This record gives sequence, structure tokens and C-alpha cells, in this order.
Amino acid sequence: MADRYLSFTGTAPGRLLTRRLGLPQPAPLGRWSTARPALDGGLLHLTAGKSALDLAPVLARTGLGDDTGNPAAVVLDATGVRDVDALLDVHTALHPVVRSIAPGGRVVVLGAPLDPADHHQAAAQQALEGFTRSLGKEIGRGRTVNLVRLTEATAAESTLGFLLSPKSAYVSGQVITVGPGGFGGAVGPGGLGGPGEPGGPGEPVRLDGPVGLGGPGAPADREHPLAGRTALVTGAARGIGEAVAETLARDGAHVVVLDVPQAEHDARALAERLGGTALALDITAPDAGALIADALPDGLDVLVHNAGITRDRRLVNMPAERWSSVLDVNLGAVLRTTDALLGAGALRRGGRIVATASIAGLAGNAGQTNYGASKAGVVGLVRALAPRALEEHGVTVNAVAPGFIETRMTAAIPLLIREAGRRMNSLSQGGLPIDVAETTSWLAHPASGAVNGQVVRVCGQSLLGA
Repeated sequence: MADRYLSFTGTAPGRLLTRRLGLPQPAPLGRWSTARPALDGGLLHLTAGKSALDLAPVLARTGLGDDTGNPAAVVLDATGVRDVDALLDVHTALHPVVRSIAPGGRVVVLGAPLDPADHHQAAAQQALEGFTRSLGKEIGRGRTVNLVRLTEATAAESTLGFLLSPKSAYVSGQVITVGPGGFGGAVGPGGLGGPGEPGGPGEPVRLDGPVGLGGPGAPADREHPLAGRTALVTGAARGIGEAVAETLARDGAHVVVLDVPQAEHDARALAERLGGTALALDITAPDAGALIADALPDGLDVLVHNAGITRDRRLVNMPAERWSSVLDVNLGAVLRTTDALLGAGALRRGGRIVATASIAGLAGNAGQTNYGASKAGVVGLVRALAPRALEEHGVTVNAVAPGFIETRMTAAIPLLIREAGRRMNSLSQGGLPIDVAETTSWLAHPASGAVNGQVVRVCGQSLLGA
């Protein structure tokens, strides 16, 4: 359903009226297309504190030239901020340029992992999170602000390429941790592994295949980074799953479109259009994982858990069947299928698992105790499995957490609730299925091996949740 309020605020009377009434004034978001593969404008590189990062080669590959006055993107390297006094450099660097950033522009702040041995550094670096999220809520005009924690520049090439492009239009207020160099060092919620631990400084994890982090091992075809890879998307016949399948195919993957037998016609039509394969299967079946492995004897590179259902009702009125069906589809099936495919060795080394969480699992939502529980469970799965899956199988595990996305399901929501969902984020509008799909494709990228154990909200920086 079209966002008529967004269209109205784009007119002269709409701008005047909403300004006088103090109502949100969302800016149309420029998303990726073949005609617009990069942001319109240059990049401004700033530094706060003393940094040891060499960002020039990585930033040169973003497709953005030098700033010419109204930058389309600003990268602030604050990895060297180690105390409160150095935080003044953040203000000094960004204060003069914030107004000049082009509409729909990007601000990416680079931070360092928190040092548990230096509480002054940890305090200063944690302060960057509050700064980033606050700036994201005030910067306006369709601009986004994100924080990336990293230890070396090359490990973050795919992440910076995503955040500094039109593909990240609905991703804002996020804190993303990128691991050390090598072929995908493990970074989990506990930080980097210790010396001698897989993923730690003493023993970086090495993965087989083309999974480097930019430079050596990066995809030979940057326009089709998933070429030669097989990706399976569950619940792919329509909605967000369809957009994910289309985007992975656009990026070169052979896509297996999995959906329930009732949606087989739509799944086959989509697979034929994408040059992929359809697989009609009930993902909740006890042998679903084994059936997938049998259907893909040559293995799988990308597994996207997108299938999900809602059965909304307040807990006091919720029958056990509504509870159990949502938990089984949204969480139980994800756990069983993941375990089966990893156990069978069906996911090749250098593979990617991307699960679909939700901001309902992070912030809760009235009438969705079952759905919120299932999506919070996905977050727990990602955080616990990610370090072990990388160490034992050479596979990364991440999640996307959509907010209000314009789909047939949200179009059926009552008008006032739908409008509240659209406006209660920093971009004052709903996202599109392509926004979730672009984020998924970044996490599936061969050069994203150092992104592991992350839950990335695709919500326009929703006012709900962390």
C-alpha cells in the first residue's frame, strides 16, 4: 500500500502544513538501482584522536570520490579515542559539517573494541554508541548514522561498502562489530577470542574458498559477488523472502526457492524467473533438514531463514495452538534445520547463515508474546552459535531484525496503528522488502567473513528496542 503521507509531505502545501503542525517530514529514500549504484556525491574522511588505521584503499573502493562541498558520506575514524578529552575531537570534527551533508547521505563512525583493561578507553568508546544513536535521531532529511567497531580496515571493506551505498537506505542507528583480519576472525558478544583461541590474536581462523575480506580472496566479479554460490531462502515465494531471493540472484547466486507445498506454484514461478530451483517443503517437518541436504547433494553456501508466521492475540486470550505453531515455525524449525545441515556438512566452508529476527523480539509488542518470544530466540541462537559455527564449520551466523516493512501483512493493519508503525523511527517511514534483502545480501557476501554473531536491525532506527 502506498504511503500517502510521504507523498503529501513531498508537495509544497504538505511541507508547509506539516512544518506548521510540527509533524514528521520524511524524505524519500534513494535506494540502489543499476542507474544509481552509488551515492550522489563525494566522501569526507575525518579523524578524532590518534588512529593507526589505513582507510584510504578501502574507502577508494566505495565508488565515492573526494568531497566537493556537500558530501554524500562522512567517515569519522574515532578508533583512537581513548579518554573523555578525546571525545571533544568528535564534536570538533562533525559539528562544522553536519548541515552540509547531502539529503540521503551517510555518516559512519568507526570505533574500536572496548578494552577491558582500560576503563577510560572503554568509557570513551561506549560513549560513541550513545553519540551515534542520538545523531541518527536528529540528523534528518533521509540521512543515516551507524557505528562500526573494527581493528583493521580491510576486514570492514564489505561493511563499509554496504553502509556507504544506497543499499543501506533503511539501516540507521546500528552498532556493528567486525572481526580481525585473516579469513573471517570470530567476533561474538564476548569480543575477540584470547591468544591461541580460534578467532583470537594468536590463532586467526582460516576458511577455505573465496571468502577474503577485500583484496586477496575478494570476489573476482564485484557486480556479482555471489557468482558460483548456492543460496537457499525459506518462505521465499512472496513478500520479504521473494525480495531476498531476487537480490541474491541479482548478485550472482543460484537460488533455491523453498516454501510450503501450498505455495508451490508461486515458488516455481519465481524460481523460473530467477533461473533458480524450487523446493516445496514444510520447514517444520522433522526431516526437513535431511530433505534439504538430499535435494542439494553438492552443498549449500548461503542459508537464509526467512519463513515465519504470526498468530497474534493477547496472552490471556491465546490458545496453546497459536503459541506452539508460531514458536515451531519461527524458532523450532530454524534450530532443527540449522543443526541438521551443519551436522550433515551441507553448508560448505565459507558459508553464511542469515536468520530473520524482528524488533518485536528486541522490544516486545502487545499481542505478540508468541512472536516476540520466537524472534528473541533467534537472537539467542545467533549469539550462541556464531563463534562455534565459525570454529567448527567455517560458517558465519548473523541475523537481520526488520522493523515496520511495507508488505501485504502490514497493509492489513488498521490505519492508525499502521501510521504509528511507519512514523515511529528516525526516517519517519516504513521500509521496503528490498531493504531487508540488501542487508541479507551484505551478510551473505564472500567478503563479510569477519561479520559474525551480529543482529542488524533494518528499521530506520525504530524508536522501540535497543
